[in-house]
Amino acid sequence: MTTAAVTPIRPHTPVKAFYFNTSAHLLRITRQKAASMFEFLEALRECPDGSIFQHTFRTLQEHHFIREGFSNDFAQWALSACNEPGLAEALATVDVREFTAVGDLRARFIEIVEEFLTRNPAAVNRPARETFYFCASDIVVIPTNQVAHTLQEFAEGLRRVSVHSIQHHFIEARLRLKLMSNDFSQWLYEDLGLTEAARQLNRIDIYTVTLDDVKNQIIRIVERALV
Repeated sequence: MTTAAVTPIRPHTPVKAFYFNTSAHLLRITRQKAASMFEFLEALRECPDGSIFQHTFRTLQEHHFIREGFSNDFAQWALSACNEPGLAEALATVDVREFTAVGDLRARFIEIVEEFLTRNPAAVNRPARETFYFCASDIVVIPTNQVAHTLQEFAEGLRRVSVHSIQHHFIEARLRLKLMSNDFSQWLYEDLGLTEAARQLNRIDIYTVTLDDVKNQIIRIVERALV
């Protein structure tokens, strides 16, 4: 009995094309709001998943442009409205790259607030200087005119797309993929067999640099894979 030979995936020869997309986010205010830490904790438990996404993943994109304050709205409110720097720092240490489900991300924030209130019972009902209004994002995916059939075209597409497309494929994608990865790394790994390039992309720090810097790092890694 003979077995047909399996032809390995050759680098630079993708199984399928990569279609670059971007996304628009339609912001809406939810029913949840908080004027104290107790109300904040209750709202964290009850708010829609879109609120957790909005105040973390979406704020992270804004943080890349502003470069001031904390990278999520929860930490910023804890500092500016509640004058709780310790809690703010704890909330700010939550790294969205460690989560592939909004429910797990929500649970982590709840855990942090619960632990803080257990240690600081006087802060439970202390009025905040400003009310926190929970918002949510409805995502609309928008195709671009950039399509990559080869690694060279992929590098060209990366140069041409906006940082909003980078955010969509590189940061927000892990919630869609349910993996500790991103659309770019998945395509490089699964369709081109470029395992090391995929790993290098996953190691890029999205917190200490701007989205433009992230984009440039991605391009450099892909260009090295072309050699």
